[in-house]
Amino acid sequence: MNTETCNPPTATDLSVIIGSYNTRDLLRGCLKSIYDNTRECAFEVIVIDDCSTDDSPAMVRQEFPQVRLVCNTTNQRYAKVNNAGLRMARGRYGLLLNSDVEVQPGAFDTLVRFMDEHPDAAAAGPKLINPDGSIQHCIRSFPGLLPIVCQSLNVHKLLPGNRLTDQYYNTRFDYNRAQTVQSIGTTSFILRRSTWERYGLLDERFTHFFVDLAYCFMLGQHRQPIYYVSDAVVLHYGSQSINQAGLKEIRLLHEALADFYALCYAPRHRAPTRMIIQAGIRLRKRLKMLEYYLSSDKRVIKGPGAPALPGRKGGAGGPGAFRKRTDS
Repeated sequence: MNTETCNPPTATDLSVIIGSYNTRDLLRGCLKSIYDNTRECAFEVIVIDDCSTDDSPAMVRQEFPQVRLVCNTTNQRYAKVNNAGLRMARGRYGLLLNSDVEVQPGAFDTLVRFMDEHPDAAAAGPKLINPDGSIQHCIRSFPGLLPIVCQSLNVHKLLPGNRLTDQYYNTRFDYNRAQTVQSIGTTSFILRRSTWERYGLLDERFTHFFVDLAYCFMLGQHRQPIYYVSDAVVLHYGSQSINQAGLKEIRLLHEALADFYALCYAPRHRAPTRMIIQAGIRLRKRLKMLEYYLSSDKRVIKGPGAPALPGRKGGAGGPGAFRKRTDS
C-alpha cells in the first residue's frame, strides 16, 4: 500500500473524489445530484478526468466551476486516479465516488454523521440502488475455496441463491439494517482520513478490478471495521466506463482475478491447488469471452443484483430514468 503523506485536514468535512472517463452526461448528473442533495456537511468535489475524449473537462469548467478539476494526460485507471484524489483531499473524510451515480437526498450528510457517531469505523458505504429502485448488491465476503470455484463456474446463474455462492455474493444480506461487513464496493466509499494515512491508499497493483476487495481485505487483516449504512442511498447505473471496451475489460478483469487470488488465497494453498485454480481462471476468461461474442448482453459485470440491460427488469435506459419512474 502507498503511504505517502497527504494534505492535513481542514474545516472541510468531506472530500468527494470522482474519477471520470468518457462519461460526460453521467458526470453532469452526478455533480448536480451532489450539490443539490448535500446540505449539512462542508464538502469539496475533486474530479480527475482520466484522459477523456468526450469534452468532459470543458463541461465541468463551464457548469461546475467550484469543482477542483485535474486532467490526466494519459489514462491512469481507477486505483491511481482515486489515490491522486486522496492525496489532494482537504476533508476529514474522503469519499470515492463513481461518475455513473446520482446521490439521493441527504446521502452524504448521513454518511458523515454516521462516521462521526462511529469512531471505530475505518470506512463505510451506502445502500446502492438500480435505476428502477431495486437493491444493487454491493456486499461481498471472503469465503473458502469451494465457493470461489462455484462462483467462477457461474453456479449462481444456474442455481440462484445457492448456499455456496451466497457465501461470496451475500444474496440474503439484510440491506435495511446498518451493520459491519467484510467488503463493500467502492462505488461510493467513505474513508476516515486516519485510515488511508495509517493503512495506505488503494493498492495500485490492481488498476481497476478487485481494487475494492483488495482494500477491504487489507483493512480486515488489520481488524479495521467496515460498515454498510442503510439510511444513505446512492443510485448507480453501473459499469458505464468499462462497458465501453468489453473484451479488453474482460481480459483485464481476469488478470486482476489471478492477482487477487495470488495475494489473498494462494499463500494458504498447496502447489497442486494453486495450479488448478490458475487453470480455472484461464478457462473462465475464455468462457466469458465466448459468452460476450454470443450473447446480446455486453455487460462486463453481471453478478446478482447488478443493473440489468436497458429495457429489462432491473435496468433502465440512462440518466434521469429513476426520477422519471418515481415521478410517474
